[in-house]
Amino acid sequence: MFNIIRYEIQTTMRQAYSWLTPLLFFMIVVTLFPLAIGPDEALLQKMAPGVIWIAALLATLLSIGNLFRADAEEGYLDRMLLSPHPLTLLVLCKVMSHWLTHCLPLILISPLLGFLLHLPPREEYVLIVSLLLGTPVLTLLGAIGAALIVGIRHHGLLLPVLIMPLYVPVLIFGTGALTAAALQQPITGYLAIMGAFMLLCFAFAPLLTGIALRIGVNQ
Repeated sequence: MFNIIRYEIQTTMRQAYSWLTPLLFFMIVVTLFPLAIGPDEALLQKMAPGVIWIAALLATLLSIGNLFRADAEEGYLDRMLLSPHPLTLLVLCKVMSHWLTHCLPLILISPLLGFLLHLPPREEYVLIVSLLLGTPVLTLLGAIGAALIVGIRHHGLLLPVLIMPLYVPVLIFGTGALTAAALQQPITGYLAIMGAFMLLCFAFAPLLTGIALRIGVNQ
């Protein structure tokens, strides 16, 4: 698993546009809101949870569509399907490497963007924890949709239509945790539910992605 993840990370790092595009998109979307709304600190604090989470969701959606595309074009995906190793394990390694290269930079830059939106320290902490719990769910669910459309060349908006409804609960509880933190309410319930989402996705999403890959390749 370590060798596969290291290979995937090295391959992604050679293609700077692959991981820089979602990061720059995330930063641009968040930084444009203060410019459009104005310097109203109270309004920015109120809108910050939704702004940051929607930007993270869209940035993940922007990158997840190409998760298996290059592998399918280069024939590496066929080797994965014919490999003696469990396909579920190979998919999990690929999803983990994608999260490390595409989602982890978003989480690392989010405190700075939260400071831009005047988030207090407690909300900054909740923001980081909620993104750490929520972005793996976005990646794992997105991998299922990416696998289903891997055999379709001009899929257009098919991927967002497939997986956006699955993203809604993560968005609700992610923003809800930040809103509760802002109102000095308990946040453990929100984080516990997001943690349950993450564990559930780790248990079933790689298996479903492997099944979807076999369906998508045969289209």
